[in-house]
Amino acid sequence: MTEPDTKTRLLDAAERLFARDGYHGTSLRAITGAAGVNLAAVNYHFGSKEALMVAVLERRLVPLNRARSRGVAEAVAAARARGHRPRPREILRAVLVPTLRFMASEPGARHFVALVGRAHADPDPTVRDTFRRLVAPLHRQVFSALSEALPHLPPGVLYWRILFFLGAMNITFHAWTTLPLVPEGVRPPTGADELVEILLDFAAAGMEAPA
Repeated sequence: MTEPDTKTRLLDAAERLFARDGYHGTSLRAITGAAGVNLAAVNYHFGSKEALMVAVLERRLVPLNRARSRGVAEAVAAARARGHRPRPREILRAVLVPTLRFMASEPGARHFVALVGRAHADPDPTVRDTFRRLVAPLHRQVFSALSEALPHLPPGVLYWRILFFLGAMNITFHAWTTLPLVPEGVRPPTGADELVEILLDFAAAGMEAPA
């Protein structure tokens, strides 16, 4: 196995430390120390700490969003070809399954999920605004697809239901390995496929509920 190059080591270290300590709680010196490179390497490869943070987010989100967007488009196109409206469950599946596959892809994915959690909660706009900019096109696509699938829902209701789904998805991935507060006698899901179906049952029922 070849050793990761300097740029990859910086991205890996920054992702891990931003997830653990936050963007402002992480110094460039800490990142370069964890990456085993000199301080000048950040300026050479990225130009600034903020540009490094953007690169950390883009490295994971761009391919992930591409896969999710393709799945949503395929679900809508397949339904139209049959002369039907898209099924909400299939649109949600197109968002959920690539995310789950990403989670299982490599150890660094879990650091990234923790970083995304910080992006949602951190009052500082630096990470949050970059994350929102990167996911905005996918959110618009999902909203449009679900509007076509559920034309009777008022846009405001649909908007909140999508947020509820995204929240359920995020907490599922954060809790998947730790499973906090499991009551006695409850059997955790045996694998990713079962977990997907449990979440889709819940989310599709909520999405399709009468307004």
